[in-house]
Amino acid sequence: MPAYSDDTEINDIVSAFLSGTLPKAKWTHAAHFAVALWLLRHRPEWAELPIMRGLIRAYNEASGTANTLSSGYHETITIASMRAARAFLAHYPAETPLCIILDALMAGAPGRSDWLLGHWTRETLFGPEARSHWVEPDRAALTV
Repeated sequence: MPAYSDDTEINDIVSAFLSGTLPKAKWTHAAHFAVALWLLRHRPEWAELPIMRGLIRAYNEASGTANTLSSGYHETITIASMRAARAFLAHYPAETPLCIILDALMAGAPGRSDWLLGHWTRETLFGPEARSHWVEPDRAALTV
């Protein structure tokens, strides 16, 4: 089943994310990647880490999630996920609907919410160090 039926739905998710009005229940794994793909295609300058970090932190605050060393923004997951989204996007012509690219991404390893545990141990990935800045994988190299 597709995450979103068309790019209009993705545009709506992105708009709500950027305005801080996206209900927390709709901030799913697929929504994270939908936003990443949209930003990479339509606002690549916003997909750069300093701006992306700010967007995620602002959304978290708007949705009642504190950005601390144990919740909210996670630097290592953000960087790894943006690398995966960028790699997937690069394999498709520019006119390919994002909903199709998102479906392909979700059907692959990054589509599993635990995909990063193939690269990091749980202890490392969810520790405060990885949350606050990039930490290299300690289980297997990240290939994206």
